[in-house]
Amino acid sequence: MDRIYNGMPATELGVEGWLKPWSGGNGGSCVEALPLRDGRVALRQSTDPDGPALIYSDHEIRRFIQGVKSGEADFLLARSRGTGTVPAHGGADTVPVQHGHRDGAGCE
Repeated sequence: MDRIYNGMPATELGVEGWLKPWSGGNGGSCVEALPLRDGRVALRQSTDPDGPALIYSDHEIRRFIQGVKSGEADFLLARSRGTGTVPAHGGADTVPVQHGHRDGAGCE
């Protein structure tokens, strides 16, 4: 691999080694991660494995994970803005937001 850059086609990073750390039964829609030899991490959308790869430094991915764990990314749960809950599957009921998937489900 000559040059690894943000937004490059994920296929140029190969097909082996992509991890789905949140595997389960959510219909296959998840983020896949590929640890790179230089310590960076590539992320791609599992439903578009030929699409772009986002490349993060070790510092960036560590900071992101720390922020998620501390609740700094809760705003990304669109329906939970300020409530601490997200909609339950198939209805208007809500369930508390916890670390990981709201119902324990993950990716295919």
